[in-house]
Parts: sequence; structure tokens; C-alpha cells
Amino acid sequence: MFSQLFGKHLEEQGIISATELQDILKKVSSERVKLGTIAVAEGLMTEQQSEEVNHLQVQFDKRFGDIAVEKGYLTEAQVEDLLSKQGSSYMKFLQVLLESKRIAPSKVDENMVQFQKKYGFSNDEFNALKNDDIDAIIPFFAYSSKPFVTDMVSLTLRNLVRFVTDDFYIGTIKPVESFDYKILVGQMIKGSHNIVLAFVQDNDEDGIRDLAEGFSDHSHNAGNNEIYDAIGEFANICNGLFVTELSSEEVDMEPPFTYLSQTAKGKGYLVPLFIHGREMKIFIAVDNEVVLGDTPYSYVIEKKAGTEASEDSKGTVVIVDDSALIRKMLRGLLEADGYTVVGEAVNGEEGVAEYKKNKPDIITLDITMPVMDGLEALKQIMEYDKEAKVIMITAAGQQQKVITALKLGAAKFMMKPFNKDEVIGAFEELRG
Repeated sequence: MFSQLFGKHLEEQGIISATELQDILKKVSSERVKLGTIAVAEGLMTEQQSEEVNHLQVQFDKRFGDIAVEKGYLTEAQVEDLLSKQGSSYMKFLQVLLESKRIAPSKVDENMVQFQKKYGFSNDEFNALKNDDIDAIIPFFAYSSKPFVTDMVSLTLRNLVRFVTDDFYIGTIKPVESFDYKILVGQMIKGSHNIVLAFVQDNDEDGIRDLAEGFSDHSHNAGNNEIYDAIGEFANICNGLFVTELSSEEVDMEPPFTYLSQTAKGKGYLVPLFIHGREMKIFIAVDNEVVLGDTPYSYVIEKKAGTEASEDSKGTVVIVDDSALIRKMLRGLLEADGYTVVGEAVNGEEGVAEYKKNKPDIITLDITMPVMDGLEALKQIMEYDKEAKVIMITAAGQQQKVITALKLGAAKFMMKPFNKDEVIGAFEELRG
């Protein structure tokens, strides 16, 4: 997040352009930081000393650290410390910036001081930002006296890094009682605490589309329902992990929701989120009455037709999930390993019908679905065929429902997001 925020500051100061900033950020991901860059940035060597050692490297084919120690510029302990910082995105950004723009390090240092003063970061907060320590820096941007709000922002951003991109930064949290939007997609946790996590776009779709494309690893056209499907599934994963942290609470997760071009009413918080420089917002409400809109947007992404099993098929499968993205991911893994998907369904009611129609070797059931959830579908399938082999699909945070499913006769369960080896291993075990 440091690279994006400091880069934006340099853009505002006219030192780099918006295009140059994006080019620098793209290069950062593949950059390997030179020890000299870190040593100068840490104040352990001067720029002239670093250039001297770089020149000697070419002459004598020695490592930078070895030459710096021989010259008395660094100690061996300092070299070890510098080596441990070579993966720092902060250092990578500075190196690419200095090399691509030929800016004097003193000019960068001057702007660094201005940048810290502009935001009012303490030294500890500034160091946390440079080290991409999300949990340490997020309270500066997203402090709230309301329980869980700051924690939910931190968890969401950690999942952005894990599943989407590290090219993002956030603005300062803002309490709201109503706001208009073009797109609002998310999910609700209900129970002893009612929590809404949603992703909001005010005008165009660029920011929310970037989030969807990064999570699904697939490009989408504007207005594509797959965008809403992917965002809903990302919210599902975030909420599932948060419910796991609330293990002592009685909470459950509702199916994801989508609203278009309406007004949300009720006390909550908006956090500006910039992905690849494009703005959207995170909306969080905790234990407040919130009306997200008058009419939810209802859509069903067309199911892919089943395939007829060949003689060498490992087995037949029916996949039941309200998310087209999850159906696509799971189907891709299974078909690549030799299984035949003979049917798909978007809710439990359809899933029961598909099981009776196709008599598959294995059926997968998502737990959280509209119309009929996975537990009721499992119950009906087991009543119809007590030998049915059922794998329950769930995000984190559904442990009690998993236990219930196993008591009802489910053979296994798998967690989203999927791990290929775990998926194939689970199916192989059921094949016997």
C-alpha cells in the first residue's frame, strides 16, 4: 500500500505522471532490489559509495556485500540485515523510481518527509506502512469504536492480497446513514451479530470490475452478471473467515446479494478502496438496521450442460452451487482429472432433481444457497438414496453446519477457495 500512496503523492507533486506511476507499479512485482539501493535508503552508505561498490563488482566479479565489507562501508551483520529486506515492496518501489526517473535520492527523501507529514503518520505507523503491515496500519485509516469494523477492513484487505492483487490503497473511513450507488454486492452475517460486508461502485464499473477480474482470474464485459457473482463469492470468503474468528458467537451466513442503482439507508461505514488506481468502496454495517435497497437484482447465470460419460471416465459428478464461478472452477478441476460432470444446479431444489435424474457417482452441495440450502438438499438426497456419495462445499465459518451435514450422511466436505490437490484427493477417496 505504501507504493500506491507515496506514488500518488509524487503524482500530485508533478514529479511523475499517472502513466509513469502505473508503469512503475507494474515493474515492482518483478523487481529484485539491489543491496546498494537498500543501504542508501537505510542511511548506511552514501550514493557515491554505492556507485563505487557497483563499479568494483563489474571489475572483480564479487558480491556487493562482500566488497562493501572489504571497503569498511558495511559490517557483515548489516549485510545480513539488508539481504533480509530484498523482498520489501517499499525498497522495490524506490529502486524502480530512482532508476526510471533518475530522481536524486535527496529529492525522494524530501518528498518522503512531506508525505509523512501530509498524512500525519507517526514513525511507527510510517514504518508499518513501508513494511506492508496491514493489521498495524489499518487502524490509522479505518478506526471505529463500533466492534468488528476495523477488524473486518483488515481481513478484507488481507484477502485482497491473497486472492486478488497487492496493487491497492485505501482512504479514510467515513460514517454514513445513507448513500446512492450504481452497484452494491455483498453478503450478510446474521445471528448474535448482524454484519453487512458489501462492495460499492458509485458511477462506472471499473473498480468493482477490477476486483471481480482479479478474484476470478477472468476478464468481464461491463454489466456482466459474472462480475456480481465473483464479487459475491469474494465477500463470502471474507465473511466465512471472519465468522471463524467469531467462533464463540451464534452466527450464520446468508446467500450473497446484489443491488443496482438504488439508495442504501442505515448507519454504517464506507471505506474508499482504490484497485489499480480505480476507486470503489467497502461498506460495513454492524448491528444496525440497514436497508440496502428496495429491490435486489435477481439473476441466474446459465448452467453449463452435462456431458455424457465415456468408457474411461473416472466417474460421474453433479455440481450444485449458486455461484457460476465456483461451478466453473470445480468443473475445470474435475474434468481435467478425468471425471465427467453430468449436470449442474444453482440451488438445493435443482440439485435434488439433478441427482434423481442423473444418478451420479458423486454430488457436491454448497451449504449456503437460495431456495433450498445444501443441508435440506442433502437430507432429501439421503432419504432417496442412502448410499449417495455427497461432498459438502463451504466457505470457512460453517463448522456447525459441516458437523450437521456429516451426521446427515455427507461423506466429505471441502473448503472454498479450492485447493486442487485436496479436491482431487477427496474424489479419489470416494472412488475407493
